[in-house]
Amino acid sequence: MISPALTDALARWLDHVRAIDGAAENTVKAYQTDVLAFLAFLQTHHGDSQGINAIKCLTVSDMRSWMAHERGRGVAARSLARMLSAVKSFIRYMAERHDFDPSAVLMTRAPKFQKKLPRPLAVDAAKAMIETAEFQAREHWAALRDVAAITLMYGCGLRISEALGLKGRDAPLADVIRITGKGGKERIVPVVPAARDAVEAYRGACPHDLADDQPLFRGIRGGALHAAQLQKTVAQTRMQLGLPATATPHALRHSFATHLLNAGGDLRSIQELLGHASLNTTQMYTAVDTARLMEVYKSAHPRASGRK
Repeated sequence: MISPALTDALARWLDHVRAIDGAAENTVKAYQTDVLAFLAFLQTHHGDSQGINAIKCLTVSDMRSWMAHERGRGVAARSLARMLSAVKSFIRYMAERHDFDPSAVLMTRAPKFQKKLPRPLAVDAAKAMIETAEFQAREHWAALRDVAAITLMYGCGLRISEALGLKGRDAPLADVIRITGKGGKERIVPVVPAARDAVEAYRGACPHDLADDQPLFRGIRGGALHAAQLQKTVAQTRMQLGLPATATPHALRHSFATHLLNAGGDLRSIQELLGHASLNTTQMYTAVDTARLMEVYKSAHPRASGRK
């Protein structure tokens, strides 16, 4: 059983993460789940009620036992690394407020895993995705809606949640729009003419009243368009074009960044357009570009390909 004092401390930490770090609500919920799972393990591991003193007395052995337990349950290395990050953050917060040294525990290493690089679409495949999406919906206005949303994701680098989060007041789209992304962080995004035209075509055909305070993108019955429906449209389009399973809505955002980089865009500007908090996140696109370059090298270079 987790003591009331520790339960209260966890709640205060989550409020801190929400308010000070600006974490999105989904992130906060994930942190809560991860730390609660860790505390539940400690209770089983030590066989008694867990209070604040249990956090003060944590050892490296405790951390390793917990990680071994999670791996034994089938938790992947990537997920465990995320869980460890949340637990460390909580321990660091507790140490600052209860005056104990967490250094040894915080030195616990995350399991190694291979980072998955984003799989952007080729330029012609992205164009084909937009053109073919129009044929997935039965209603003409819904087809225009899907094209508009997909064009926004590829043309402006929006997340699916950001595109579907637009309100009636946001249209007609200006040359730049203000987007609220993860953690409530705002950024200014230029709007390409193709995206603006696609949204206007949809608005002109939509049978529902697109009031200022209501969602811009609507479902067939007039409610907000759900991400699952747009994902289904992209999946149908992908299969029709014979594209790989990696051709998802988020891949359109990756494609936006990669194609900008290939056209000479600098990382700092792309970071701002994508709303990445850290430049390190954006730098993965240089790895994508390098990986593609190496593939070309291996297939074309006489020595690399084994030709003489």
